[in-house]
Amino acid sequence: MASKDEFNSHEPATRTIAMPGDTNPSGDIFGGWVLSQMDIAGSIVASKCAKGRTATVGLEKMSFLRPIQVGDTVSNYVQIVRVGRTSVTVKVMTEVERRQSGEMMVVTQGLFTYVAIDEEGRPRLIKNS
Repeated sequence: MASKDEFNSHEPATRTIAMPGDTNPSGDIFGGWVLSQMDIAGSIVASKCAKGRTATVGLEKMSFLRPIQVGDTVSNYVQIVRVGRTSVTVKVMTEVERRQSGEMMVVTQGLFTYVAIDEEGRPRLIKNS
């Protein structure tokens, strides 16, 4: 399991509050909502790295470690792990601060791959800085 110290920045790429409308039938936050928040965080960093538009092309090594509860503050931390000719792979770690206790914990992590795309939606080369 990753820790926040492994990531390039101690500031999250995104932060939001888990709301009642994001729950599954068990009352926990729906996994699809969590995945979308992670994808948004990863895409922010990937697009910045690629200096333009990107599209999600893969997700692997997804692990749901603990449930997210309504009212938790959800923070997504992103680390670039690979930059290829046309793609960027990032590790996204989701941490929550429990509303009631203030306890901080990692709840999920995954590896997302984005491809840089041009105006027509075709893969394009990522230019070096």
